[in-house]
Amino acid sequence: MKRNIAIIAGGDSSELVVSLRSAEGIYSFIDKEKYNLYIVEIQGLRWEVRLPGGEMVPVDRNDFSFLAEGQKITFDFAYITIHGTPGENGLLQGYFDLIRLPYSCCGVLPAALTFNKFACNQYLKGFGVRIAESMLVRKDFEILDEEVINNVGLPCFIKPNLGGSSFGVTKVKTKEQIQPAIEKAFGEANEVMVEALMEGTEITCGCYKTKKSEVVFPITEVVTKNEFFDYDAKYNGQVDEITPARISEELTERVQLLTSAIYDILGCSGIVRIDYIITEGNKINLLEVNTTPGMTATSFIPQQVCAAGMDIKEVMTDIIEDKF
Repeated sequence: MKRNIAIIAGGDSSELVVSLRSAEGIYSFIDKEKYNLYIVEIQGLRWEVRLPGGEMVPVDRNDFSFLAEGQKITFDFAYITIHGTPGENGLLQGYFDLIRLPYSCCGVLPAALTFNKFACNQYLKGFGVRIAESMLVRKDFEILDEEVINNVGLPCFIKPNLGGSSFGVTKVKTKEQIQPAIEKAFGEANEVMVEALMEGTEITCGCYKTKKSEVVFPITEVVTKNEFFDYDAKYNGQVDEITPARISEELTERVQLLTSAIYDILGCSGIVRIDYIITEGNKINLLEVNTTPGMTATSFIPQQVCAAGMDIKEVMTDIIEDKF
């Protein structure tokens, strides 16, 4: 008998559209001969399942079931692909833990920690991981331009501490840009991160582990003519993504070992993607950890799976079956 799989997308942030695109990607990747697939959209208190004919029906939040043609259907597994709250920050994971439904990604604590960029980076710094100088600003807490310049320096990045897809991010070059950039970032989240600019080669590396295997994917180099790897670079093609990255074998191995170590330190599960900048002297600097990375057909992970000579359908099956 086929297992029923919920591919959960949507969310309550600006990344909703990106999440829905990831859901379509995952729907195309998972083996439909083995599994019955349903896309579930969550936005606020709207929890709905998309039926094969396109009809949307409500989800019963008591047991995450739904009715189709008078029959109650329950799920065996949830593939979470919400980028942002509530799927990337541990809230949905806590709900699934309570109702005993297995899911694709890491649990409550790693999800909550990695969603908070500042907290995650400071935590990993304690394990010897290199990070940029940074400051955290909370709503109603004034920060002076001089503090930013003295502690972090210019140019710097000002971005929401909780969020992704480069929404609300500004590359700040002058003193006059600091306060407007902070206000813009507060439009996306209640906490803002001010982070020093690191010049170098931007790369990203995916990884997943199961009871049977450990896979660290080939590294992708990210080259954009934009000021930084912003929304247009990520989703509108204004970027060159080179897999495998044009870095030495020795550096590749170091990045892959670090990626595997961070995965274990945080207690991750499912596919993660970790972003870095390689600065002068081949120093590896962490940018951020993504525990629900983008999964559209052109996203980094599918590219890396392909470069590794693996079949994305088999990777999806590995991740699902690992929970049973």
